Order: sequence, then C-alpha cells, then structure tokens
Amino acid sequence: MTDSKKFTLEDLKNGSKLYFIGIGGISMCGLARLAENAGFIVAGSDSHPSDRTRELSLHGIKVFDSQVASNIEEFKPDYLIKTAAILPHNEEVMAAERLGLQIFDRAEFLGAFTRTYKNVINISGTHGKTTTTSMISMIMIDEGLDPTVHLGAELEAFGGTVRAGGNRNLLISEACEFNRSFLNFSSTTAVITNIDHDHVDCYPTIQDVIDVFAGFMQLCTDTGNIVVTGHDGNTAKSVREARIEFEAKGRAFPRIITCATDHEPCEITGREADFIADGIEFSQGLPSFNIVYHGEDFGRCSLKIPGTHNISNALTSAAASFVNGASPASIIKALSEFGGADGRFTIKGRYRDALVVVDYAHHPTAARATIEAAENIPHNNILVVFQPLTFSRTKLLFDDYVSSLLPCRKVLFAEIFSDREINNHEISSRDIAVRMNELGGDAEFFDDRKQLRGRIDELVCPGDIILILGPEDIRTLGDELVRI
Repeated sequence: MTDSKKFTLEDLKNGSKLYFIGIGGISMCGLARLAENAGFIVAGSDSHPSDRTRELSLHGIKVFDSQVASNIEEFKPDYLIKTAAILPHNEEVMAAERLGLQIFDRAEFLGAFTRTYKNVINISGTHGKTTTTSMISMIMIDEGLDPTVHLGAELEAFGGTVRAGGNRNLLISEACEFNRSFLNFSSTTAVITNIDHDHVDCYPTIQDVIDVFAGFMQLCTDTGNIVVTGHDGNTAKSVREARIEFEAKGRAFPRIITCATDHEPCEITGREADFIADGIEFSQGLPSFNIVYHGEDFGRCSLKIPGTHNISNALTSAAASFVNGASPASIIKALSEFGGADGRFTIKGRYRDALVVVDYAHHPTAARATIEAAENIPHNNILVVFQPLTFSRTKLLFDDYVSSLLPCRKVLFAEIFSDREINNHEISSRDIAVRMNELGGDAEFFDDRKQLRGRIDELVCPGDIILILGPEDIRTLGDELVRI
C-alpha cells in the first residue's frame, strides 16, 4: 500500500480512476479538476447539487447526487478521496473498504501534489490565506511562470478554484491548519500570514496553534524559504519552536524572510524587516504604498481592495513571489490589478442604492479588520449582518465576538452555522446580541431568514453599506439582495 504521507502522483497508476466523496466542496471540486488534468479518470458524489457540481459535469466529470454503494460499484474506482466531514459509516466508504480500495483524506491527496512539483509555495495563516494565495498566483502568472494553483475560493481570473499549469515546476496552494491538514504538505516556500486562536475544536489553546504551525514549518526544505509577518508575536514563538526542532535534527533552518508596514525591528530577527510597505496612503478607502526590499524600491503599489490587512497580504505576496523568481515589475503590476477573491470583501452590487459587500470574516479578528476596511469607504451608515461559524468557536471566543462587533452602529445576527458540529455548547448568536445590548450596543437576532431580510428592508437607506460577514450560508444573502 502507498504511504499516504509520502506518496506523489507518480505513485498512482497511470490513468487510475479516482472517486471523490463530497466533490462539490470548495477544495474537493478543485482537486478533482487538477486530478483530471493530471491524467486520471475522475468521478464523485455530492448530496447537495450546486454551481460547482454542475461545472464539474460540464467538464465531463461524472457527479452522483447521492452517496450510495451502487455508485462505487458502477464507477469501479481504483482510489477513493474523501473530506474530513465524511463519516466512517458512509455507504460509499464502506463499499470501498469491502473492495479493498485505498482511501485518502482530502489533505493527504493534496499533499501528493506538493511532493510532485519541483517548487511549492504553501500559504498558511489564520487570516488572509486565500487573498495571499490569489495575489501570489497572479504575480507568478504575470511573470510567465505558468503555476498550478489550488485555492480555497473562486477567482475570476481562473473561472474557478484552481489553475492547471503546463508543467510540474511550480505549485501554489492554500494550506489550512484545520484538523492539522497542512501537516500533509511539503514546501519549498512556506508562508505564514499570521497566527491567531481559531479552529478551537482542534486547538483548545493558542499554544496548540503555535505548535502546529511549527510542525508545518518543519516540512519546508532546508534550502527553502519561510515568509512571515515580522511583528506577529505568535508567529515569532512558532518560528523559535521550529528552529529548535531543526537544530535538534541536525537540519539547516530555511531562510527567514520578514515583512512589515514599519521600520521597527522584528521580534523574529531583531532587525528591520526584509520587505517593508513604505509611504502608506489611503484614497477612498484603498491603500497605496511603496514596496521596499533591503532599501531597494520596487515601485508604488495601489490596491483595488481595501483594508490595512490587505497591505500585509500584498507585502507577504511580494516577498514569496520575489524569492521564487518574480520581478519587481510583475509584482507591482499584478498587485495593482488584483480585484480580490470571491467572498473576500466582494462587492456584489447595490440594493436600494446601498452598497452590498460580502466577506468570509467569521472570526472576531477578521470581522474587526473587515469592518475597519468598510469604515474607510465613503458611506452614510454601515449595517452589519453577521453569522458566526461553528458552536465551539463562538463559545470559546464569545467575548472577542462581543468586543469586535460592539462598536458597530447596528448588527443583525443570523444563527450560528456549523456543518460539522452538534450544539453541545448551549450557545446561540442571540447570546452575543444580548450581551452587546447590555453593554450599550445595538444588535438584533433572527432565526428566520425572511424576517432578517425584512429587517434589512426597514433599516437600509441610500448611501449605506450592507456588510454581510460569515460563511457561505449567509453570504448568499448578498446575491439575493442584488438580484432584486
């Protein structure tokens, strides 16, 4: 049997038949497309038909709309790939086990891609992974390096979540820490945008998160690069842990490349960052700045996406791209033209002459940054619609949710969304609303989508911003509004 932690695509039989359970997922649909492009015969199942499953069907990939044993018997796969959400008693899993098929988790299969390509840039971090991965991809495409890309969101330039390059020289992939998934990935350049306490169902404490990122760095080649934000204390702790492990194993530590928005010494290196965003200015909420590397001015970058957090994302992207062969000209051009990934401060249009913006910002830190970005855009009032993601996160970070949303003029809460947890925490979005109001805030809770829509109608005025924050479940409300 193939060692799932070490195998590459070459270890699978040429022309093998691969079956993906949960093929409509944001990552799985992209992996299915990449597998087909790599020469495999692909099919899969998803019990929730969507635009993604329909798109797969248009590309000739067979998609079953139920998960039953007969699908396996009909397709006769050689290997099966499943998401972490698929339970052991799933009919298709049990059928594959009866046939003695090797079953890979999604992260294990993506890990095979990272060991197949000569150069691999894996982008990790609690916040900003998707945007940073997208930015790096567009820079490397502009440079003509023809990367293969795996994203956790749709990117208009790709027409989907992935891009298949013409060779196996460069892979750029989002690397998520949930369930320790990224410990399956090998890197020649490992990027860490930041480290915050998230995925609390996997990591009870922030130290657990710091530890797992140190493990991720250990999967970078000794001659590779580790690109980090220079002033993030948790990242600095993780780098120190990783360095100790490298030294204990007699390995040379990869080159550390730091990024910052000021000239202060970095905690990691004790000196000024390698890449600096200098001369930062804002116009209509959009930032512009000079990218400076060791005193060399690459030029001025003007972003089309708002927020100070996106300055950091852009700078990190510039650093990771430069050490992998991108020119300053390509870096400046691609970043200045970048319009954002789907669901990351995506402007959907207008509803009753109010600007409708959706963002995946479900974590308190991300919500705070996104609200700040919206505040810098000319507007009358901001109406925030918020849906937390997972019960455990909401319970553990309850006070952070309250403090991040309390300054908002008005917040409308939808009930917590979770597709992988049962609410054993006796927690509701209503609890956040009640606590905010006790502290002088203005929040309302709705467990009915129609009532939430009606309240938006009552409150929204021309010139406002309707800012919809949270998972895809609530972000679809943005599409509903602008279609009216």
